[in-house]
Amino acid sequence: MNLQVDGFPRERVMMLKLSNNLAKPWNGWFKRGFDLLLGTALALMALPAFIAVAILVKLDSTGPALFVQERLGYRGRNFRCLKFRTMRVDGEEILARYLISNPLAMEEWQKYAKLRRHDPRLTRIGGFLRRWSLDELPQLFNVIKGEMSLVGPRPYLPHELGRIGVDLDTILSARPGVTGFWQVSGRNQLTLEDRVKLEGWYVRNWTPWLDCIVFAKTFRVVLFPEDGFRSQIAADIGSAFPEDSSAEELAPSFAAEPGKNMHRVASV
Repeated sequence: MNLQVDGFPRERVMMLKLSNNLAKPWNGWFKRGFDLLLGTALALMALPAFIAVAILVKLDSTGPALFVQERLGYRGRNFRCLKFRTMRVDGEEILARYLISNPLAMEEWQKYAKLRRHDPRLTRIGGFLRRWSLDELPQLFNVIKGEMSLVGPRPYLPHELGRIGVDLDTILSARPGVTGFWQVSGRNQLTLEDRVKLEGWYVRNWTPWLDCIVFAKTFRVVLFPEDGFRSQIAADIGSAFPEDSSAEELAPSFAAEPGKNMHRVASV
């Protein structure tokens, strides 16, 4: 825990203050410079793969190659997050019907805010892209534009705003990441509440070395996914995370109103 101690000798009082490393200007400048240099280099190297994947997505199913979705951004400013499209264009209607007819899937969605086992929205090429995290390649352009960082908190959806809780200001004080602490600390095994705790810890305790560790571990997680257990990092921070959450609290708003949360898709 990143604590600072302030003292008032005459009053014989000591005060503990929780520090936020990424709120310090010089840390933010360093991180942004690193993102710009490495993000640009990676985007140039990935350009042939980007073109190939875009063609495959277009050939595989009806719809655009890119999926554009509004996400919560740096200092509360929303931005358009880029991904390769991995789902059918009518994915929200498919999901709503699937959750209504499958109580176990509904329970999984309420707990993890995602479907970890079977997702009926995925296209054929979409499953492959998700498995190797290739769908997130376009986010390198978000990094270059300054909307995202290579490493940072998950880019949350606007309707998840109320579920982030007391760590909201901390998480929004950092740019969302292409990869992040939660992705190398259990990923699909973590509930949304677990992710928020890990990401709040990451922002408060950020160092350049921590980013290097997360970035390096991302390759291992992609190549050798740890689906059966949480990684040691998550356990070190707090293995006693709550495993159950109120169904009322976590009920997805679009399950009742599927049209209200339709994702926006860019034509490419």
